[in-house]
Amino acid sequence: MSRPLGILWRGPLDSCNYGCGYCPFAKRGPRRGMLDADRAALARFVAWVESASAWSLEILFTPYGEALVWPWYRAALARISHLPHVRRVAVQTNGSAPMGFVEGAELGRLALWISWHPSEISRAAFVEKIGALDARGVRLSVGAVALPENLAEVEALRDALPPRVPMWINAQKPGVRYVGEALARWSRLDPAFPLDLAPHPTRGRPCHTGDTVISVDGAGTIRRCHFVDDVLGNLYEGDVAAILGPRPCPRLRCDCYIGYAHLPELGLRELYGDDLLVRMRPASR
Repeated sequence: MSRPLGILWRGPLDSCNYGCGYCPFAKRGPRRGMLDADRAALARFVAWVESASAWSLEILFTPYGEALVWPWYRAALARISHLPHVRRVAVQTNGSAPMGFVEGAELGRLALWISWHPSEISRAAFVEKIGALDARGVRLSVGAVALPENLAEVEALRDALPPRVPMWINAQKPGVRYVGEALARWSRLDPAFPLDLAPHPTRGRPCHTGDTVISVDGAGTIRRCHFVDDVLGNLYEGDVAAILGPRPCPRLRCDCYIGYAHLPELGLRELYGDDLLVRMRPASR
């Protein structure tokens, strides 16, 4: 039986076509050297994925920028989605790129984690794009940052989206306290929102990172997650299975979904199933 493994992959890409003031990611313009390095790193990773038939893979691309504006990411997602040993392949994206590539993808395995940025695209234009993807049968989740001034707009977005499209909400960190009616309204949009409000104590506690899920960078360097710098090995050197195993978290706390989602005490794998990495809970939950 194939061994399950989740991979968060992040290459050298650090440019974005949006300029949201609250975004922690780099906002550089594209540079040819960086793009060439990123394209080569992605091609190497895709080749490894194709050869990794002994694994049952879930893959989430988590770029420091916007990936889908570049055709090599769109081609890679479509290609990976057809591999029978890949349960899910997904990407974090602002959804602004051409989406015609989904026509060539295996939609049962592809998923999109799409963020709405009201300062960059109107609600009407965003809803139209999400509606078109949903009509094509694309699996996706939609979310936004919980900026207090945007609460009514995000509620309007929820009302305009197809009911089956799940919504997630990221708390703005630091600087905002969510209490009372505001907390209740954000939580109605995303029942898991309270989990995102405060850092989860993690030092010495069990976590699936480094065991059933790993972080991999463009050079193939393996770490347990994006938030722990300790190197476990390299994807392209040696036996990946040999470096995996249960290990307690060394960090004091964890406050990002792609980290705390793997804390077994929170039970998010039971809620999200194979869509844990793409943050897509079943529509009825």
